[in-house]
Amino acid sequence: MAMFQTLGGASDRVVATLVAGLEIEFGRGAGEALAQRFLDAEESDFLWEARVSERWLGTYDRVEENDYELDRVAIIGRLDGRWFVAVSIVDGEGNARGLMGRRSFRSEREAREAFAARH
Repeated sequence: MAMFQTLGGASDRVVATLVAGLEIEFGRGAGEALAQRFLDAEESDFLWEARVSERWLGTYDRVEENDYELDRVAIIGRLDGRWFVAVSIVDGEGNARGLMGRRSFRSEREAREAFAARH
């Protein structure tokens, strides 16, 4: 029997594993600070992978012209024990390219209400 779990469902373990690995490499106490820096640097990717639901908001208009189009996508998920709602910039291949904004919430209910209200 095959089992899978999205990052959104396992985000607490993912962050704990990241911290543990960094502590092995750089010493006790350094893991949390380095993990936070890593999460900050790659925030849009982590949030995109941790999403539990998404909703297309429209195309993303930008100043520079490229050969690909981007979309704005509202996402909701949980990362490092906190619920969030964010607006991601996503390419046609489904890869996060940026982040327009993020809000954190204490509960899933608050996050789902904010997600439902997001247009």
